[in-house]
Amino acid sequence: MDNQEISMPPKYDPKATEAKWYPYWVNGKFFEATSDEQKKPYTIVIPPPNVTGKLHLGHAWDTTLQDILIRVKRMQGYDALWLPGMDHAGIATQAKVEGKLREEGVSRHDLGREKFLEKSWEWKGEYADFIRQQWAKLGLSLDYSRERFTLDDGLSDAVREVFVRLYEEGLIYRGEYIINWDPHTKTALSDIEVIYKDVQGAFYHMKYPLSDGSGHIEVATTRPETMLGDTAVAVHPKDDRYKHLIGKTVKLPIVGREIEIVADDYVDMDFGSGAVKITPAHDPNDFEIGNRHHLERVLVMDEAGKMNENAGKYQGMDRFECRKQIVKDLQDEGILFKIEDHMHSVGHSERSGAVVEPYLSTQWFVKMKPLAEQAIELQKSEGKVNFVPDRFEKTYLHWIENIRDWCISRQLWWGHRIPAWFHKETGELYVGRKAPQDIENWEQDEDVLDTWFSSALWPFSTMGWPNEEAPDFKRYYSTDVLVTGYDIIYFWVARMIFQGLHFTEERPFKDVLIHGLVRDAEGRKMSKSLGNGVDPMDVIDKYGADALRFFLSTGSSPGQDLRFYWEKVESNWNFGNKIWNASRFALMNMNGLKYEEIDLSGKKSIADKWILTRLQDTIDHVTKFIDSYDFGEVGRALYNFIWDDFCDWYIEMAKLPLNGDDEEAKHTTRSVLAYVLDQTMRLLHPFMPFITEEVWQHLPHEGESITVAPWPTREETLVDKQALKDMQLLQEIIRSVRNTRAELNVPMSKEITLHINADSDSILDQLNRGKGYIDRFCRPSELMMNVGLEAPGKSMSSVLSGVELYLPLAGLLDLDAEIKRLEGELKRLDGEVTRVQKKLGNEGFVAKAPEQVVAAEKEKEKDYLEQRDKVKARIEELKK
Repeated sequence: MDNQEISMPPKYDPKATEAKWYPYWVNGKFFEATSDEQKKPYTIVIPPPNVTGKLHLGHAWDTTLQDILIRVKRMQGYDALWLPGMDHAGIATQAKVEGKLREEGVSRHDLGREKFLEKSWEWKGEYADFIRQQWAKLGLSLDYSRERFTLDDGLSDAVREVFVRLYEEGLIYRGEYIINWDPHTKTALSDIEVIYKDVQGAFYHMKYPLSDGSGHIEVATTRPETMLGDTAVAVHPKDDRYKHLIGKTVKLPIVGREIEIVADDYVDMDFGSGAVKITPAHDPNDFEIGNRHHLERVLVMDEAGKMNENAGKYQGMDRFECRKQIVKDLQDEGILFKIEDHMHSVGHSERSGAVVEPYLSTQWFVKMKPLAEQAIELQKSEGKVNFVPDRFEKTYLHWIENIRDWCISRQLWWGHRIPAWFHKETGELYVGRKAPQDIENWEQDEDVLDTWFSSALWPFSTMGWPNEEAPDFKRYYSTDVLVTGYDIIYFWVARMIFQGLHFTEERPFKDVLIHGLVRDAEGRKMSKSLGNGVDPMDVIDKYGADALRFFLSTGSSPGQDLRFYWEKVESNWNFGNKIWNASRFALMNMNGLKYEEIDLSGKKSIADKWILTRLQDTIDHVTKFIDSYDFGEVGRALYNFIWDDFCDWYIEMAKLPLNGDDEEAKHTTRSVLAYVLDQTMRLLHPFMPFITEEVWQHLPHEGESITVAPWPTREETLVDKQALKDMQLLQEIIRSVRNTRAELNVPMSKEITLHINADSDSILDQLNRGKGYIDRFCRPSELMMNVGLEAPGKSMSSVLSGVELYLPLAGLLDLDAEIKRLEGELKRLDGEVTRVQKKLGNEGFVAKAPEQVVAAEKEKEKDYLEQRDKVKARIEELKK
C-alpha cells in the first residue's frame, strides 16, 4: 500500500480504522501459516469457544493473549500457525436448541433425532458466524483456512479412532455404576461438571423395626425419599452395640420388605447411631457396600427425577414432593422421631443448575489411572508441560493423583454418537470404527460422548491425526503454548495431556499459560443474575478494539484475576490518541521523507542519541517480558517509552532542529522520528494491531503490512550510555525549574535568572552539551553555569545529583506578599496539626474507632506535619 496516497485525519477514528484493516489482512493471507521449511514452526490452537452464544470478556482476554504471542512470532520470522475452531458443546447447545423449540411449541421427540440434528446444525451455522464476526472485531490473526469444528468429519474420525483403541486396550468399559445424573437435561455428568453448594437441609432420624419384634435400630438420612430403595442396614463389625444383630433383618417401613443387617468396615461407629441405611442404586458409597455384600439394587426414580414403579404409592411424584409426603407418612407411623437442621454440600449441574441425583445407570467409562500414571511420569521429566505460573502444576497434579474413572456417555442427540452396536437378537456388543456390515441386525448405542472427550483431542485431531503422515500434524504438532483460564485445568487441560501423551507419545503443548477470571470493578464474578456482565463488543463500539486489548493484556499478572474498569479502558483510548497525535506531528514534519532516505549516521543531538538508546532498551525489555508471558510489564515498558520518553520529551526536543536552519540536523531528526516510530509501532503492534498498522502505513516503510514486518532487535551501534546520563541530568534540571515555577506561580512565558553550580568539570561538560535544551525549556533571561558557583542573594535552591540550581527571587515575586501568604498557610496547618493530634491523644477515640479510621487520622497527621515543615522552610528561605 503506497503511504503517499493516504492522508492522516486530524482525529483518530477507531471504527473506521478497524473496519478497514481486518479485511485487508485476511484477503492478503497475512495470517496463514506458510509451511515454509526455511522457517521454524510455532503453533497455538485456540481453545474452541462453544457454539452456544456470543463471546464474553473472558474469551476476549484469552484470545488477545494468544494473538499477541502469534503476532510476535510471525514478526520474528516463525512459520506461525494459530488454528481457529469451535466446539459443539453437547449439553449446552442441545439445551439452547431445545429451548428455542419449546418457544415454537415443539419438543425434540416430536421432531425425531434426524430433524433435531438439522436444527442443531442450523444453530451452529448462525452462532459460528457471530463468533467469526467477534474474532474480526477483536483483530485476531487466525488462520481461517484451517478452521475446525469438533463435529467435522476429520475430527469425528479421530474421536472414533480414540474410542476404539481405548476400548481394545481395556481402558474403555461399559458398566452399571452410580453416576451424577441431571434430571433436568436427563443425562449423566462427569464429576467435574458438578458444582457443590452449601444448602440448608435436614437429618431425618428413623427407627427401623427388627423383623422378630425384639426392638428397632436407628438410622438417619438427608434424602428420606431414597429409603424406598434400601436393601440393607450396615453396622461396623466391631461395634459391641450391634454385634448380636448382624445377620438379622429389619422390616423396611412403608415398603414392608425385609432387609438384612450387614457388617462393613466402611461404617463410622462414632457418627450418629453407628448404623446406616444402604441404598445401592442411589448412593456411590452404598453402591460399593452393596457390591461387597451382593445386595440387590433397587432404583426408585426415573430419569426425570420422578418416583418410579418401585416407589409404590409415591409413583409419579417429583423427588422433592415425595420427600415431603414420606416425611409426613413416617411421622404418622412413629418411624421418624427427630428432624435436625443440617447444612450440607449438595451437587448441582454446572449446565442446568438442577440438583444432581446420584443415580444407578449403565454408562461408558474411561479407566483413568493408567492414563494418569503416564501424565504424572511426564511431569518428572525434562519434556514436561510447563505451567505458567508454576503453582498451577500442583493444582493439576493433585487432581490427577486422585483421579476417578471418567463417565463419558451422555444421553443426548447432539454430539459424537458412541461407535458401539448391539445385536438385536443376541445382545452381542460390537465396537468399531465403522458400522457392522449386516447393519439391519444391529442397533447403535443411542448415547453420545461427553463434549470434553472430543475437546481432549483438539491439539492433534485438528491437524489431521489419526493420519500420522498428515502434513500439518507432522509440521505443527506438538503445539508451543496453550492459553486458558484456571477454571478448566481439570475439564480440559488435564485431558488433553492424557490423550496427547497416550496417542502421540508427545506432550500436546510445551507451555500452559494460565490466566484468571474477568471480574467487575468490585471483584465479583460477572453473571447474568448480578447483571454486571460487560459485552466486549460494546466496549469496542465505544473505545475501539485496541484500547480493550491493551487493557486486557496488560491489566494483571499471569494467573491473577482481572478487574474490569471502564475508566482504565478509556485511559488506553487516550493512549491511542496520544500515539495518533505524536505520529501526525512526526509525519507533518517528514517533508516527504522516503524509506531509503532514512539515515541515522549523521550528526545526532543528545535527544537523538538518548531516544535511540532508550528504544534499544525498550526492545530488550519488551522481548524479554513477552518471552516470559509477563504482559503487564510489557505494557508498562511500552507505555512509559511512548508516552513519557517519545511524546513528552523527544518530540518537544525535536522541534528545536525541525524549526531551525540546519538542514543536516533536520534530516537526521526526521530520520530518527521515522525510525523510532516505525520500530515502536512494531513493538506495540501485537497489542494494538489496528492503530499501529494505520500509522505504519503512513510512515516511510518497506513491505505490505506491519503484520509481517520483522520484529525489532537491539542495535548495539545505536546505544550511547553517555547520552542517557546527559539526558537524565537535563530532565532533572528542567523538571526542577518547572516545579519551582509552579510553586511560585511564575508562568513559562516569564523569563527567569538561572544559576547552575556543577560539582565537577565533567558535569559542566554535560551542562554545556545540553545548554540549548536548558535555554529552550527553562527560559532563562540569564544563565550562569560553572563549577564552584555560590548562591546569589535571596533565591530558591534545588539540590540535584551533580548540580545545585539557584533561582534568584528578585523580580520573580513580591517577597512581602509571598511571606504573608505563606504565614497564613502556616497558621492553617498549625490548626490542622493541633486538631488531629488532639483527636489521636484521646484514648477513648483510639480505643473505640475502627482501625482504618485511626490509621487515616495518623496518615493525615503525617501529611500535615510534612506540609508545615515545607512551608516553614520556605518562609525561612525568603526571610534570609
